Amino acid sequence: MIHSMAGGNLGSFDVCDFAKVKFLTGNDVNKESWFKCQIVSAKVGDICFVYDNSNQLVEGEIIRIDKQVSSFSSPVPYKRAKSIIKMKT
Repeated sequence: MIHSMAGGNLGSFDVCDFAKVKFLTGNDVNKESWFKCQIVSAKVGDICFVYDNSNQLVEGEIIRIDKQVSSFSSPVPYKRAKSIIKMKT
């Protein structure tokens, strides 16, 4: 049985990195959430910009990176996952 949160499409199989980010600013300070990470150079401890649960652009710290995660085993619904916007320089 395919869970509707997974997207419901057996034909597509995508792979990408996922980063767990701890919010440093905004309304959700110290909360954590998973984001797609398409930035190859990203590593644990880096500061990045993401949209929090209120859709505000906030700073966050990458606390974990899972490499090459399939769309079938992603930590959050793959098609609804937000992405890291950019890294802080």
